Amino acid sequence: MSAHLTTVAGVAVNTRHWIGGERVASTGTFTDVSPIDGSTLGEIARGTAREAAAAVSAAKAAFPGWAATPRAERARILHAIADGVDKRLEDLAIVETCDNGALLRSHRRGVMPRVAHNFRFFADWLLRLDHEDFQTRGHTNHVSWDPAGPCVLITPWNAPLMLATWKVAPALAAGDTVVLKPAEWSPLTASLLADIAAEAGLPAGVLNVVQGYGSEIGDALTSHPDVRRISFTGSVPTAQRIAASAAANLTPLSLELGGKSPLLVFADADLDLAVDLAVEQYDNAGQVCLAATRILVEDAVAEEFTARFAEKAARLKQGDPRDEATDIGPNIHPRQVEKIDGFVRRALAAGARAVVGGHRGDGLYYAPTLLTDVAQDAEIVQEEVFGPVLTLQTFTTEEEAVRLANDTRFGLAATVATGDRERAERVTAHLVAGTVWVNCFFVRDLQAPFGGSRQSGVGREGGTWSFDFYCDVKNTVTAPKGFKDHG
Repeated sequence: MSAHLTTVAGVAVNTRHWIGGERVASTGTFTDVSPIDGSTLGEIARGTAREAAAAVSAAKAAFPGWAATPRAERARILHAIADGVDKRLEDLAIVETCDNGALLRSHRRGVMPRVAHNFRFFADWLLRLDHEDFQTRGHTNHVSWDPAGPCVLITPWNAPLMLATWKVAPALAAGDTVVLKPAEWSPLTASLLADIAAEAGLPAGVLNVVQGYGSEIGDALTSHPDVRRISFTGSVPTAQRIAASAAANLTPLSLELGGKSPLLVFADADLDLAVDLAVEQYDNAGQVCLAATRILVEDAVAEEFTARFAEKAARLKQGDPRDEATDIGPNIHPRQVEKIDGFVRRALAAGARAVVGGHRGDGLYYAPTLLTDVAQDAEIVQEEVFGPVLTLQTFTTEEEAVRLANDTRFGLAATVATGDRERAERVTAHLVAGTVWVNCFFVRDLQAPFGGSRQSGVGREGGTWSFDFYCDVKNTVTAPKGFKDHG
């Protein structure tokens, strides 16, 4: 087998960059390690400013042709990519499970089908993307969405391919070209996506994939004067660096950042449903930006809720994510586990009580944890842990619940459990969040706007909002006079 190929669970993955329709090596590499057992998955090409410049150059060269491609043809190719994802669903699922430790059953049944759906949805939305013309004193206003140019898309490790294609699909549909930089802790399925896109007939240079460590390649991408859009999902500090880098060129940004979302449980809620929603926050070993990690429970039901939660959480099975019976897999990296454990140890030292968990397990497995007796200004309440760690606080009134829910620097999402429809409407109207779920969690329709408030992000994507970002939206005003009759 080629030195530039690695085999993961029987699936061959190319470890080089994909630039201008060709595989490109780097002088250096980095080691990709599985969080499941610490095994080496491959030596990955480690990009620098040189590869960044080459990828942007390829995207710039490919842009005029792709932008001029008729909508129907762009949509056809996106559907072909979706078909390719479906054909390789099992390969993508097992490679991503080995690479980031998320559950194989989730990848098979939910995540990878959603990857294909991302392409189909934006292909179809493109074909009906129109705004009805309107009149201003007899003049006609016509709104159009013009492709913007090369886009840099920087994606995280917790749901690598799904979150990448949330960006790649609308950018390609919009007529833009793409440089995708996947997270260094989970780069493999982005490489497979490049293969699938090429097989589907996507022209060379329209999608480029470059791998590398943080600022080594990221700064060169985000500061490049030929980049017309930057979309990033990840941490607030990294977003601040990207924003500073993009500022010189005034490159438009879409930033989906961290969260410290609340789950408000009122006494009139269906407690079985509320407990289910709370335990669901351990999904993906707590590595979900939208997770409602702050559970706020009305005093009257707090004791019963806590007992039911502890009982249900105790039944969760933690272990190898390739096992169909596993509920919680490993965390992604030793540094992440150290970070999680540090948060918990400091909280316990400050007087918090672990009702569930509160300790690390073997390897990169951290026990699902619920901490009580925490103050509102405590680090564990205010800062994103990004692991299977929840806190529980109580409230007495609706007003107090809303105050506690909004009392962080974040505003990504919120979840409300209540049996009173009017209360749900009152409370959701006052919550600071980009998405609010009532008696449900993680129901995500691609036609809805998605993004965060405060330090949880800038901008919205989804449906027409995605095209508003990835395009230069233009209004053409035409007077009813001045034209010569060529009849």
